[in-house]
Amino acid sequence: MEQLSLFLVVLLALVIPIFMARFKVTNVPTAVAEIIVGIIMGTSGFNLVKISHDLTFLSNLGVILLMFLSGMEIDFELLKRKNNPKTTSHTGQVVDPLKTATAAFFGIAGMSVILAFFLKAIGLFGEIYLASIIFMTIALGVVIATLKEKDILNRPIGQTILLTAVMGEVIPLLLLTIYASINGGDPEKLWLIILLFVAAIFLLYRFRQPYNWFVKVTKSTTQIDIRLAFFLIFSLVTVAESVGAENILGAFLAGMVMKLLEPSEATKDKLTSIGYGFFIPIFFIVTGVNLNLRSLFARPSALMLLPVLVICFFLAKLPVVLLYFKKFNRRNAFAGGFLTATTITIVLPTLQVARRLQVISAVQSDAFILAAVIVCIVSPIIFNSNFKLTPEDRIKQRVVIIGANTFTMPVIHDLHSNWYSVKVFTADPEHYDIFKSRADLTLLEDLEQDDLLKHGAFNGDIFVAAAHDDKTNYRLGKLAKANGVARVIVRLSQPDADTVKDLEDNEIGVFNFTNVRSALMRALIESPAVYQIMTDTKNVLYSVVVTNTHYTGRHLMDWEFIDKMTVSRIRRDGEWIAPHGSTVIEPGDELIFSGEFEAADRIRHILGKK
Repeated sequence: MEQLSLFLVVLLALVIPIFMARFKVTNVPTAVAEIIVGIIMGTSGFNLVKISHDLTFLSNLGVILLMFLSGMEIDFELLKRKNNPKTTSHTGQVVDPLKTATAAFFGIAGMSVILAFFLKAIGLFGEIYLASIIFMTIALGVVIATLKEKDILNRPIGQTILLTAVMGEVIPLLLLTIYASINGGDPEKLWLIILLFVAAIFLLYRFRQPYNWFVKVTKSTTQIDIRLAFFLIFSLVTVAESVGAENILGAFLAGMVMKLLEPSEATKDKLTSIGYGFFIPIFFIVTGVNLNLRSLFARPSALMLLPVLVICFFLAKLPVVLLYFKKFNRRNAFAGGFLTATTITIVLPTLQVARRLQVISAVQSDAFILAAVIVCIVSPIIFNSNFKLTPEDRIKQRVVIIGANTFTMPVIHDLHSNWYSVKVFTADPEHYDIFKSRADLTLLEDLEQDDLLKHGAFNGDIFVAAAHDDKTNYRLGKLAKANGVARVIVRLSQPDADTVKDLEDNEIGVFNFTNVRSALMRALIESPAVYQIMTDTKNVLYSVVVTNTHYTGRHLMDWEFIDKMTVSRIRRDGEWIAPHGSTVIEPGDELIFSGEFEAADRIRHILGKK
C-alpha cells in the first residue's frame, strides 16, 4: 500500500499540470491545485493515498527545496539605491519601490498584530505571535510567477510588489525562528542563531572564487554546480538544527548564498527542474492528503474560524492597497494589494513548526491551511482580472541624456516609448527654452557632480553625455561610471587616441560623428542592403539578450516566429558566431536580428522575458 501511495502521488504530480494546461486553468497556482487534488485523494476524500515514511521524507525534502529556491528568487541588486528604479506616478509623485515596499510591509505587520489580538479577543485563536507571523507572510514564489506572466517583474509597480513580497517572506521566517526558540524551551540559546548567519557568510566567501572554476570544469556526469547547491542546503540546514533554528531558515539562507554566487541561467534551470519537477509537488500534494476536512467541518468552532481567517488574510494586506493607491493607478494598486495576500508557501512550513511545538491543534492548523488555499485561488484571479499596464508601468530602461540640442532631440523622439524612458538635462537656458516642450527636460545650474546627483542624473540605466564640448562629455562620462551607471556613452567630435583608449578601458562607449559617417558611406558602397536595413523606417535592426527559457535549448529553426526575423549574428561568451537553422540558442546569447517594425518589436519583447 505504501508503494502504491508513492506511485499515486508521483502520477498526480505529472497529471495535474497536464490537466491544467489542457483545460487552460491559468488563474490558479499549480501549488494550490496540487493541494486541492491531495485533499480529494487523501483523508478528506477517497482516502486512496496513505502517508508513509517515504512520502514524509520526500515531502520534508520538498519543503526544504521550496525554501532554497525562494531564497534564490531574491534580487539583491534591488536593494542598492542606484539599481532601485524610480518613476513618476499618475499623481505626479516620484515612486521609490524600496521605500514604498518597506512602508507597505510595516503596514502589513501592524495590521497583522491587530488582527491577531482580535482573534484572541473573540476566542477563536489564542496564539497572538503565531497568528501575526502567519498573517504577514507573502508567498514570494507565487508572486514572482504571476508578475513574470504579466511581464512586469522589472517595472516600477512589479519591483514594488516583489520587494513587498521579499520582506513578507524573509522577516516572518526570522520571527518564526525566534518564536520557535522561545516556545521550544531554549530561549537562552537564541543568540546561537547568529552562528547560522556566520556559517552562511563563510560559505559565500569560501566558494565565491572556486564557483567560477566549477562552472568551467563541470561535465554532464559531474554537475558540480548542482552538487555545490545541495552541499550548501544540507550544510546550513544542519547548522540551523544544531543551533536551535528552523531547518527552513537554513535552506532559505542556502538559497540566498547560491544567488550571491551568481549561478548561470542553466544552473538555475536545473535546480528549478529538480525542485519543482519532483520534490516540491510531493510536498504540496502530501499537505492536501494530510488535511482532515471531515474533522474540521464537524466542529462548529473550527468551521466558524475558517471564514474569519480568510477575511483576516485579506485585511492584513489592506495597508498595501491604501499605500499603492497613492503611488500607482488605482486599478493596479487594488490588484497588487490582492496579489500580496497569497501566503501558502510560508504558511505551510510555519504550521509544521507550530504543530511540532504543540502550540496549535490539528483542526486549527487545517483551518489555516484551507483559508490560505482559498486566498491563493482568489488572489491571482483578482490580480489577473484587474491589472492593466499603464504607460509608467511599461518603462523598460531609463535613459539620461546630457545636452538638449539638434543632435539629441531626434534621437529622443525615435527611441521606442515601450522600451525606454528618457530624461534630458541641460545647463543652457537658451536651449532649455527652445526644447522644453519637446522632451522631459530639466534645467541645471551647472553640470557639476553635486547638481547632477541632486536631480538624479545618475539614476538611469543608460547615461549619454552629448553636450557640444568634448571635455565636458569626457568628464561627465567618467563621473557617471564612477556613480555606478551600467552603460555610459560619450559623444566626442574630435577625439584623440589616448582619450578614446581611456574611455574604452573604463567600459565607456564612444560615439564619433566622423567614424559613423565613414561607416555609413562604406556600407552604402560595399553593402547597400546593410545600409538600407540601418536607415529603413519600415524595418528595424535590434539586439536582444535571450533570457526567456522557453526559447533556449532549442534550434533556431524551431522558433515559431523565425520566418518573421533575420538573425545576422549571435554573441556568446564574448565571441561572435554565425547563426544556422540548427544553432541551439543558450541562455544569455545576444542576437542581432532584423525584421518589420511591429514583428521585430514583439520578438524582442518575447525573447527578453525573464
